[in-house]
Amino acid sequence: MTTHKDLEVWKKAVEFVTEIYKISGDFPKEEIYGITSQIRRASVSITCNIAEGAGRGSPREFAHFLSIVLGSIAETETLLIIAKNLNLISENRYDELNNSLTEIRRMSIGLKNSLNAR
Repeated sequence: MTTHKDLEVWKKAVEFVTEIYKISGDFPKEEIYGITSQIRRASVSITCNIAEGAGRGSPREFAHFLSIVLGSIAETETLLIIAKNLNLISENRYDELNNSLTEIRRMSIGLKNSLNAR
């Protein structure tokens, strides 16, 4: 690995964040400081913590940052459920985003496990 940009999980997370920004741009304006802000910050945290952990240079530190990533994934997942329940996103769009998030979680866990095995 040269940088975090070489990691498939980081690439998928960036695509996911881009989609979150697109869909949350359609949320009601009164939610700008509520769910819109929260879901954006939580999803951005996923990509940023992957990047920061990879940049630390230590497998142990990287694994720690991946634990933070898993927390941000859980937070984002919760906010997606709320958005769906409030009809801010359709059931189909929720399923697509949740499937992407599940894949990012799976990849993050796999990477964390491989770092812990070192």
